[in-house]
Amino acid sequence: MRLSELLGKEIINLYDGSRLGQIGDADLVLDLAGGTIAAIVLPARGRWLPFFGSRQEMVIPWEAVHKVGTEVVVVSLDPTYSRRREKD
Repeated sequence: MRLSELLGKEIINLYDGSRLGQIGDADLVLDLAGGTIAAIVLPARGRWLPFFGSRQEMVIPWEAVHKVGTEVVVVSLDPTYSRRREKD
């Protein structure tokens, strides 16, 4: 699959049906040695103002991806999943 085929697809959480974002808004972490996608990094949701502190991105490991469909990417993240990283 080409990167251009992923752009614009909505990311849906299979666990609760929530919309997490779009691939077009996300960054992809690549495993250059293996030539695969390691993770999807979604930007922080909501309004962010620099003087209120840093924002967090959601990192979705590629192992959590269940299906890449024609319009959506289905992932499975339970409510206890909170792998986020700080962004300056």
